[in-house]
Amino acid sequence: MADDRIAVEAGRLREAKALGRSDVLPRMFDFLVERSLADAPPKEVEIAIAVFGKTAAFDMSQDASVRVYVHRLRKKLDEFYADDDAAAGRLAIPKGEYRIVFETPRAGGGPLKPRWSTRTRWLVAGLAAMLLNGLVWAGLYGLGPPGGEAAEARAAAPWSQVLRNGKQTILVVGDYYIFDEIDPATGADRLVREYAINSARDLSRYLMRNPGKVGVYKDLGLSYLPVGAALALRDVIPVLTPGRGDRDQLRVIVASALTPEMLKQNNIVYVGYLSGLGLLRDPVFAGSRFTVGDTYDELIDETTRQNYVSQEGGPEAGGGKQQDFGYFSTFAGPSGNRVIIVAGTRDTALMQIAEAVTSRTELRSLSRSVGRAPAFEALYAVEGIRRMNLGGRRLLASPLRADRIWSVEPSAEPKFPEG
Repeated sequence: MADDRIAVEAGRLREAKALGRSDVLPRMFDFLVERSLADAPPKEVEIAIAVFGKTAAFDMSQDASVRVYVHRLRKKLDEFYADDDAAAGRLAIPKGEYRIVFETPRAGGGPLKPRWSTRTRWLVAGLAAMLLNGLVWAGLYGLGPPGGEAAEARAAAPWSQVLRNGKQTILVVGDYYIFDEIDPATGADRLVREYAINSARDLSRYLMRNPGKVGVYKDLGLSYLPVGAALALRDVIPVLTPGRGDRDQLRVIVASALTPEMLKQNNIVYVGYLSGLGLLRDPVFAGSRFTVGDTYDELIDETTRQNYVSQEGGPEAGGGKQQDFGYFSTFAGPSGNRVIIVAGTRDTALMQIAEAVTSRTELRSLSRSVGRAPAFEALYAVEGIRRMNLGGRRLLASPLRADRIWSVEPSAEPKFPEG
């Protein structure tokens, strides 16, 4: 009987395309369902071979791909059933196991998974905005690196190029734009995030192309911030504000408020997740050696075919070290302005890379690595435990293909896979 329910429910998830557009997650789901129906839960190495094409020499102590993607699959299942409170049961992956089980609702008939109310979500979004505001002012008025260190960073490229070109600088903090989704049948609402919709402007365009969503999607003017983005400002803001008079010249906005006009005319310094780049996505990756993999937590080096997958959003068990990745790049804008990107796949790397690229030692080392290249990028690996940084290292630094960056106008349309 349990086998029948697993097979039926698996078919329902496939039909609903509940696992997104990733090739890996559906492949892993199908493999786990097949082995679970056969009552033969696989070992980690078997998943690595069947799903990821690894060999029998797969070393799970050095490669966390299986654990990371099992974690993501578990989250996808949770998200699907969070919107399906009336379900008679659900599929789940027990913690620490590699099998699919069918779970029935707990006694009392309550929902399978609690959901935040809109009121609670409003409070969370408000707290995020307060955190950003407080840390911006902390960075402007006294916190951050010692004055000597910040002054030395200002004198080095690429920060000196931003500070000396006569353009106003806009500090763009990566946020996630969220809006209300109303169920036409019940009137129930929830806050949602869509990668294709990163601002009120994007939402308006989307509704024009999808009139069936008018009255279903409602703009609330809300966004939320990753913790790491706010904390990284502590290192970046003092470099951008040499004197008290300069503090009034620095404009701070969230990524969902960035416009094409700002991008064309102003210096832009982005601090946030790679997945929060919004309007900056196209120019940042147009000349890059990297593309985004199955999720925003994965970068693929097109030169070496090496995959870099963040573990911070992955395995939950234990307090072991997890590897995260930071990305730094700088290039010229279309009108003599400059763009600097300080980004991480997750919090650990974002906080570490902000510290690294405002350090005199690292800036000098970067300069030696890339020479006189006016546009370059660098990738960092960072180890941490639950957002606590344990140190990192630069993996590579190389010139960007600058001629490709502004070959097309920046687009609000996503070119990355859905996370």
